[in-house]
Amino acid sequence: MAADPTPDTRIHMLYLSEPEVIAAGMKDMERCMEVMEEVLVLVAKGDYRMAGSSANSHGAQIGFPSSSPFPGMPLDAADRRFMAMPAYLGGRFDVAGVKWYGSNIDNREKGLPRSIHLIVLNDKETGAPFAIMSGNLESAYRTAAVPGAAAKKLAPVDARSLGIIGPGAMNKSALHAMTTARPTLDTIRINGRRRSTSEAFAAYVKEHYPQFTTIEIADTVEAAVRDSDIVSEAVTGLVGSENYPYIDGDWIKPGAFLSLPANLRMDKEYTLSGKARLIADAKKIYEAWAEEYPSPSHETAFGMIGLYWQDLIDAGELDESRVVNIGDVFDGTAAGRDFDEQPVLFSVGGMGVEDVAWAKTVYENALAQGIGTTLKLWDAPDLA
Repeated sequence: MAADPTPDTRIHMLYLSEPEVIAAGMKDMERCMEVMEEVLVLVAKGDYRMAGSSANSHGAQIGFPSSSPFPGMPLDAADRRFMAMPAYLGGRFDVAGVKWYGSNIDNREKGLPRSIHLIVLNDKETGAPFAIMSGNLESAYRTAAVPGAAAKKLAPVDARSLGIIGPGAMNKSALHAMTTARPTLDTIRINGRRRSTSEAFAAYVKEHYPQFTTIEIADTVEAAVRDSDIVSEAVTGLVGSENYPYIDGDWIKPGAFLSLPANLRMDKEYTLSGKARLIADAKKIYEAWAEEYPSPSHETAFGMIGLYWQDLIDAGELDESRVVNIGDVFDGTAAGRDFDEQPVLFSVGGMGVEDVAWAKTVYENALAQGIGTTLKLWDAPDLA
């Protein structure tokens, strides 16, 4: 009997709610850190694509004006935007997808996260979606797992103290990552813009992380940084150096590891001195940002410290070779430090390839466990 020549045109996809992604292992930080190490090695080797003509753009963003003649149009505010972060990642992942989110800092007054995320995964050949899932935890965990993986490689082996600057959701997941990387941690110093947020974070630590026998509220950034083996700085907000927290190089403990995924200022002299190792999640994403938002990008576009390094490179003040990809450190192509006791400054910009990698991992777990709801796009397209 001849085979049925009719092609299978059905497109079904798996939908995973937030409770379902949790059940499928979204909060498995140790596994997420392992996956992020794989991702960053692939990125360092170039087996990926992201947005823009350079294939390194963070994504496409809708911002809003400070005033508008249209009464329904949103107006500019801290962290108000819509963002799409498309990516393809090769290796064993071999998947395309996009993270799409809207963000408004005023959401917190409504009991909502600042940003609300959705992930879609697509077949690399047909473009058909095969998974759609809640993305807030995915974004938080992959964001924390990147510096967590770096800390596992580069933080002091017997690290005891952790400084937290910005006691928000990002640093809650960072806390999970750092305690996974260094279970020896027993002291935490917390600095926030408001004492009430620091105290709330301290209560969270006390409830969920009993290994911290010393919990301190740090009234200044300096108090959080000094004597800390690991520092996690995650302060968001308005663009412009006057709005960024400041870290002086003289405050940094020898050999310390600093995770820097958000707005930050540091003194130029320390940056250029070679006293600290400058490591980035991926140098090319900062180059792409600098092309899209010309220098001084750090001052006028985004506050990640890696973009400040790129501004200095473009100005001819910092040698490009001083900044190293963490993927090259992971696979042994580059050294983690130039000398013992050299602090490591790790810039984290965030990439769509990380989202699709962790989302696909969770999707595969969900399939294996029978978790999720199948949604039908069509059995046959009305227009082909």
